[in-house]
Amino acid sequence: MIENIFKLCRQIAIFVLVVSAIASPLYLSIPPALALDYNKENLLNSDFAGRDLTDSSFNHANLRNSNFSHANLAGVSLFAANLESANLEGANLTNATLDSARLSNANLKDAVLEGAFAANAKFDKAVIDGADFTDVLLRRDEQDKLCKVAKGTNPTTGRETRETLMCF
Repeated sequence: MIENIFKLCRQIAIFVLVVSAIASPLYLSIPPALALDYNKENLLNSDFAGRDLTDSSFNHANLRNSNFSHANLAGVSLFAANLESANLEGANLTNATLDSARLSNANLKDAVLEGAFAANAKFDKAVIDGADFTDVLLRRDEQDKLCKVAKGTNPTTGRETRETLMCF
C-alpha cells in the first residue's frame, strides 16, 4: 500500500517537472510590452490602434490626426503633446500624463482616463461620450467645459461620464 503511494507521488512529481519544463520556455517567449520613447517626434496621422504602449513617452510629440483607438496607453506621458483631432476611442489612458496636451477635436469616446494628470490640458470640442474621468486632475474651467457636453456611460468601467467629472 505504502509502496503504491510512493509510486503515485513519484509519477506526480515527474509529471509536474515535465509540465514545468514545457511551460517555462513558452512563458519566457512572450515578450513584455516595452516602453518606447517618441519624445518630440512628428507623428502626424500615425496608426497606433490596438497597440500596447504602456509607459511610453510622447512628450512634445506632434500626434495630430493619429489613431490610438483601443490602444493601451496606461502610464503614458503625453506632456505638451499635440493630439488635435486624434482618435483615442476606447483607449486606456489610466494614470497617463496629459499635462499641457492639446486635445482639441479629439475623439475620447469610451476612453478610460482614470487617475490621469491633465492639468492645463485643452479639450476644446473634444468628443467625450462615455469617457471615464475618475480622479483626473483637471483645471476647473476645462472641467466646466467638459461638463457641458458630458454624456454616456463607459462600457469598460460602467461609470457615467458626468459623474466621473463630478458635474453638478
